[in-house]
Amino acid sequence: MKIRLNGEQVELPEEVNSVDKLLTHYNLENRIAIVEINEDIIQKDDYKAMRLKNGDIIEIVQFVGGG
Repeated sequence: MKIRLNGEQVELPEEVNSVDKLLTHYNLENRIAIVEINEDIIQKDDYKAMRLKNGDIIEIVQFVGGG
């Protein structure tokens, strides 16, 4: 499946078909992040149920702390 992730065209393996699997694929499952698909913010409770589709435009915003 091809998607646009944070402005880059990427090809995902077949098994990466939901938001939670996408975050795991990129080792982001334990980080605080906001996920937006096609300009809609996805609630964390919906990550497992939200299926990805070919051509989706996805933005992942991570929070970074420091000082």
